[in-house]
Amino acid sequence: MDFSRYDHECMALALRLAGKGLYTTHPNPRVGCVIADSDRILGSGWHRAAGEAHAEIAALQNAGPAVAGATAYVTLEPCSHQGRTAACTDALLEAGIARVVGAVADPFPEVDGKGFECLREAGIRVDVGLMERQARELNAGFFSRMERGRPWLRVKSAQSLDGRTALASGESQWITSEPSRRDVQRWRARSDAILTGVGTVRADNPRMTVWDIELKHQPLRVIADSSFRIDPGSRILDPADTALVVGCTPGPRSEALEAAGVECLVVDDDGSGRVSLPALLHTLADRMINEVQVEAGAMLCGALLESNLVDEILIYQAPCLLGLEAPPAFAVGPLESMAERVHLEVREIVRTGPDWRIRLHPRKDV
Repeated sequence: MDFSRYDHECMALALRLAGKGLYTTHPNPRVGCVIADSDRILGSGWHRAAGEAHAEIAALQNAGPAVAGATAYVTLEPCSHQGRTAACTDALLEAGIARVVGAVADPFPEVDGKGFECLREAGIRVDVGLMERQARELNAGFFSRMERGRPWLRVKSAQSLDGRTALASGESQWITSEPSRRDVQRWRARSDAILTGVGTVRADNPRMTVWDIELKHQPLRVIADSSFRIDPGSRILDPADTALVVGCTPGPRSEALEAAGVECLVVDDDGSGRVSLPALLHTLADRMINEVQVEAGAMLCGALLESNLVDEILIYQAPCLLGLEAPPAFAVGPLESMAERVHLEVREIVRTGPDWRIRLHPRKDV
């Protein structure tokens, strides 16, 4: 399908609108919609939060009644079923929309092609695939949960120029600058859960909350702790209703945590007494968690990487050196040859104050 320059401009605007829901739509996808005729935009809207109007409805309301014969540009396939809100396909049909341009099909089982099919059967022209990559990236977690049964997993690491995450003594505050730490808040805020290990909690006693962006709900703080060794007074457990401790050996420790109001979840172990990481991620997907940000030590980050569970890596690199005995970001290996090295693709490099934020994806093609 050949799309016009105007088609691209309208879809780009719809994607920008969808991005306004980056921190608010959980567990729903971020969606934008633009209603336009041949030379002007009639209305626009985006999905703000679960239970509120979908992007198509918001755009139609913004445009008013004079939209018959217009084109609707949507970043995700319109729904064709009654959920918490009415079907968007019905609203588009009733408004007299003549053409729908969609970025990508919705993988949610109750939609998944049915919305586009419904529109085509009603005589509406439907063109799909415009700026699909950008639309999928905006909702990487939603697509991951729907298509793979697990959340999109992003590892965040603050490190020195020589790849170290703390001094040999364990001191780690602060390697990177305040602009870098504020930038991290944006990535936390878009995440549905923050995952760490009990070792990090015991060493640093972090909160791992979003403190620089106003949110209706904090991300769930998830602590992998096979034997439920975490101190019930740890700051990450306050407030208790936004924390989840995951282990595989329930007993008096987990009972004490639950008595303190902390939810404990038992999952299978990996055969060596540690929490099964695939089982943990599938469990989070069952809780409608789309994006997980990992802020943990080398052992957990390395285990996730070696298990091929890492989708994205954020490295905040400070222009300093921490020395030979300092811990690395990922405990992988030892590697026997260069052929075993972990290949990464650099997707973005951004300056954050005196530091650099490097966004990478593990390469699957090597």
